[in-house]
Amino acid sequence: MPTRSDRQGVLRVNLVQRINRGVGRVPPWLLYIVSVFPPLWLLWLGLTGGLGVEPIKELEHELGELALQLMILTLAIRPIYEWSGLNLMKLRRAIGLITFFYVVLHLLVWLVLDVGILSEIWADIVKRPYITVGMAALILMIPLAITSNNLSLRKLGPKRWKRLHQLTYAAALLGALHYVMLAKGFQLEPLIYLGIVLLLLAARVKLPRKAATA
Repeated sequence: MPTRSDRQGVLRVNLVQRINRGVGRVPPWLLYIVSVFPPLWLLWLGLTGGLGVEPIKELEHELGELALQLMILTLAIRPIYEWSGLNLMKLRRAIGLITFFYVVLHLLVWLVLDVGILSEIWADIVKRPYITVGMAALILMIPLAITSNNLSLRKLGPKRWKRLHQLTYAAALLGALHYVMLAKGFQLEPLIYLGIVLLLLAARVKLPRKAATA
């Protein structure tokens, strides 16, 4: 007779299978359409006074945090699948490209609305370490975004393509460090993001197995 734990296990498997079937029906292009609405909503809040006394700074912060959250989600998709069976792999490429889209918007708000003076942009990049780290993360993401398509996968081959896209790990770590360095004083939230990134990166480390004893 099945035990309570057996029944719970069957229910969990059935729930995961239902979720996976639902995810399988979601077309990636739908995510691209939905991704436009958060920035538009934030822009509307900024124009109507909903982002406080420093709307440009807040808009810049919110877009950057959204990008970091999506980057963490991208890193978490494989561990989630391995630990729970929940399969979001179909949506990983779309989520990665949306992450890059938000990072570019974050940069544009800083360039155009925050700094605004061309001569000061390079000075800020050089003099402010947190900006230097953020720009490094962006630079690493550019080849990832350019090659996030089937044509690039065929041209590069699976091995080289996979090796190139391991830059995601460095970009995520730099993005989290950018947030920590940006924070004034001790703030727990940026450290939590950094801790999650480090945990997800550690989960990908394959430890050598001990040789079986005779």
